Amino acid sequence: MKTVFLHGLGQTPNAWEEVIRSASLSDADCPPLFSLSQGEISYPAILAALERRLADGPAPFTLCGLSLGAVLALDYALRNRERVASIVLVGVQFKMPRLLMAFQDVVFRLLPGKAFAGMGLDKPDALRLTRSMRSLDFTEKIPSLSCPVTIVCGQKDKANLKASQNLKALLPRARLCLLPGVGHAVNECAPEALAALLRAERA
Repeated sequence: MKTVFLHGLGQTPNAWEEVIRSASLSDADCPPLFSLSQGEISYPAILAALERRLADGPAPFTLCGLSLGAVLALDYALRNRERVASIVLVGVQFKMPRLLMAFQDVVFRLLPGKAFAGMGLDKPDALRLTRSMRSLDFTEKIPSLSCPVTIVCGQKDKANLKASQNLKALLPRARLCLLPGVGHAVNECAPEALAALLRAERA
């Protein structure tokens, strides 16, 4: 079964390479999220471009996303239930925290433009993207998810730990995996642990 990996803000598809290798996945897709929309960089534009990319391929498939990628995976699964076999959500928020988003906005505005060079988008695009996500809230829709859900969070990821626990409360049948000693970018700092979870999904 195909597995689609969605990277986070500040990452590129390369962030999943070690996870894919460790999980021995022969059919993996890692779309470059910030070039998918071929123009406007905003959350709605990226989601629409992702839906177009996945519309013609084989289904169902597994979605695995980190941070921004996890938000997109959750949103996609809610909109396209018949195409998704399971989802793995890493460091996810299902209701955008206003204070955290405002803080991120301040940090981005203070960073020099060159700090965004490795992200695949420039500073104005990064600001536009995060601002376009401020009103996202999937709380009411989440209980209707029927596919298997695995929620993953590093125990040192303080910004997303509570949200992961709250998501588990909304989805009693979901699996919650808290990784000790691990921060936010689980795919980069604990690829083997994440790969093991993906292998368990396929078992």
